[in-house]
Amino acid sequence: MEIVAAPIKLGTALIVGNFLSGHGRNRSVCEDLAERLQGAGWCILTTSRKTGRVARFVDMLGACWRWRGEYQAAQVDLFSGPAFFWALALGFLLGRLRKPFVLTLHGGNLPAFGRKWPRFMRSLLGSASKVTAPSGYLAEAFRPFRGNIEILPNAIDISAYPFRLRRKATPTIVWLRAFHRIYQPTLAVLALADLVGEFPDIRLIMAGPDKLDGSLQATKSLAVSLGVSDRIEYTGSVAKVKVPECINRGDIFLNTSAVDNHPVTLIEAMACGSCVVTTRPGGIPYLVEDRVNGILVAKDEGPALAEGVAGILRNPGVAEDLSRRARQSVEAFDWAAILPRWSSLLGQLAGIQSAG
Repeated sequence: MEIVAAPIKLGTALIVGNFLSGHGRNRSVCEDLAERLQGAGWCILTTSRKTGRVARFVDMLGACWRWRGEYQAAQVDLFSGPAFFWALALGFLLGRLRKPFVLTLHGGNLPAFGRKWPRFMRSLLGSASKVTAPSGYLAEAFRPFRGNIEILPNAIDISAYPFRLRRKATPTIVWLRAFHRIYQPTLAVLALADLVGEFPDIRLIMAGPDKLDGSLQATKSLAVSLGVSDRIEYTGSVAKVKVPECINRGDIFLNTSAVDNHPVTLIEAMACGSCVVTTRPGGIPYLVEDRVNGILVAKDEGPALAEGVAGILRNPGVAEDLSRRARQSVEAFDWAAILPRWSSLLGQLAGIQSAG
């Protein structure tokens, strides 16, 4: 656990989540939230930066207890899997300490997990002072467990993403996710192979860390077998500050995930004006409207994704419209709009009338 030092103007809040970007992991939403709240005048306590799962859970519990005299309110991230039971224990401890807390729903797989463990899910959501979700998808999915879920979208600093209107898309595709089976990176290779005949200059940039589940090797092997390996560039992990530059290397952003909620990478691509072609799991249809600010494909298949890309490359007018509307649709996710809502929410729980 670490303290983000700040003058105490509004109050002190404890942010509980994965603060692992310093260890080479992807930067989480809670890291940005903690930094922004600190800049807005909150004193922020954060946990945890421990890399091991058990050590991280113990550190989270310890932080809640050790700093019980310091913070007035807490925010806890909720994911599926073992992390759910961590949150359950944290909620129990915060309740015993009589600390109000916000529970924030994350992950496209969380609804299925809730259906598997309904009693525990209902108990945890009921124990929270407030429950927030980054998308209407999760808010609707969890309405049977709790009715008053507030939608607070994942936010970005829109000024950090230079907008480039794609008047005519060039045949360079960018794929930016982790190499993990839930993001189906091999679909990007299958789509590329289907596009080569019509677009001989087509190329694919694949950026993201290797999650070591065999997906990266499977992607590379498939590319070799299909004869398109020379058209793919693998960049590895991309630092947060380099994401806009990576996205703007191409004009089409391809998202192939099987499970998703309100992905920040998709918001970032749209902010840059990239033409988005994506599968439609979970909360993505709440973010991307088909043929308005992106292309939603009907099936998680290479040919369907390829046809979505081809439609943009064949029709400059389509590319320009998608590019312009993509940027317009995510401007509401700027921190300037979202941060005051977070500050106000925590201020209400902490009994601070001036927050927000």
